[in-house]
Amino acid sequence: MTHSAHRRAAAVTALALAGLLAAAVPAATAAPSASPSPAVLAAPDIPLANVKAHLADLQSIATANGGNRAHGRTGYKASVDHLKAKLDAAGFTTTVQQFTSSGATGYNLIADWPGGNADQVLMAGAHLDSVTSGPGINDNGSGSAAVLETALAVSRAQFAPAKHLRFAWWGAEELGLVGSRYYVNNLPAAERSKVTGYLNFDMIGSPNPGYFVYDDDPVIEQTFKDYFAGIGVPTEIETEGDGRSDHASFKNVGIPVGGLFTGASRTKSSAQAQKWGGTSGQAFDRCYHSSCDTTANINDTALDRNSDAIAHAIWSLSAGTTVPPGGDVYENTADVAVPDNAAAVTSPLAVTGRTGNAPSALQVGVDIVHTWRGDLVIDLLAPDGTAYRLKNSSGSDSADNVVATYTVNASAEAANGTWQLRVQDVAAQDTGYINSWKLTF
Repeated sequence: MTHSAHRRAAAVTALALAGLLAAAVPAATAAPSASPSPAVLAAPDIPLANVKAHLADLQSIATANGGNRAHGRTGYKASVDHLKAKLDAAGFTTTVQQFTSSGATGYNLIADWPGGNADQVLMAGAHLDSVTSGPGINDNGSGSAAVLETALAVSRAQFAPAKHLRFAWWGAEELGLVGSRYYVNNLPAAERSKVTGYLNFDMIGSPNPGYFVYDDDPVIEQTFKDYFAGIGVPTEIETEGDGRSDHASFKNVGIPVGGLFTGASRTKSSAQAQKWGGTSGQAFDRCYHSSCDTTANINDTALDRNSDAIAHAIWSLSAGTTVPPGGDVYENTADVAVPDNAAAVTSPLAVTGRTGNAPSALQVGVDIVHTWRGDLVIDLLAPDGTAYRLKNSSGSDSADNVVATYTVNASAEAANGTWQLRVQDVAAQDTGYINSWKLTF
């Protein structure tokens, strides 16, 4: 990210002011650390070669059926039959759900892995149909193939998670999320309430890729962010496909959702190209909804990383209900805009029902989306207004986002009351927002 001399001069002035402020505010007692994760069985590496073999199969099916795998065409039903045979052989209980759209029969393929708590169901899915103009290998053979290979990895490992696992491949997504909406609308309310999360994967191998994470359920979102942070790959919030893929069908009825995306017709910026490689000024997928969306239209690195991230999420999120380390968690997930080079903003968090004071090792989890985190000064405000400095600004910290857990000695503070996260942007030209924050007592 390139900034002008004026930008840096403003930062120097702001840093001087921030230094004066810091002198009057107690600092957090420990440096930021990665958010602790419950101990779960490590997910297997998903073999890229296997995922690509599935893509080659889908390409062959399209080639043999008029060049596409679209709703109502023979290539789509052949795709369903192909996946169903693999899942049946791997020990899944499969169901083909039929619906009608645009005068043609459509199909959803559902695969349940035996076992797990039937009252806690974790789902992962992808749309299997293409548009009529091409074979749909990135859109969405990529998501379909990665979800299939993750399901097969579950079988190979004879994985026995606490939650029940269900995988799905949707029909007629390209006609307006028809298949997934049909599934959700025909799922009884009692069954809907058992779905603890739905993970969606639509276009995860774009040839000029970005690494985008859905900004929906905070637990699912953080699971993916933690994975990519662990392999040193920065992520951004997904906005291009928001509401345009099958997760919307689940989100609309209150089911927690999340997912991954590598970009479609939007153009990659120069900052994104610096961050991820690839070509700035070019679409993430130049073959989006076109005949050239073939097996040649895939970035192997993106497909491999996202496939492994899917397995990580399935293994992590199916581990059952886990009390986070440290005790009870209070969280505010409402977005709060942080104005550029302006007054501080706050996000409140009400803590009730506790006795005595806060702990000497109060955990403050912070998730702030920002294009230049060095601009940010972050404080925790106790109910009585006492400020605890979590982060100072820094002219040399040009990375984006603040995703960290800070430890504060808050033993002098009453636990109950309204705590606040205070964030100020002290230099010009960069923007962001508080995505969520939490206190762990």
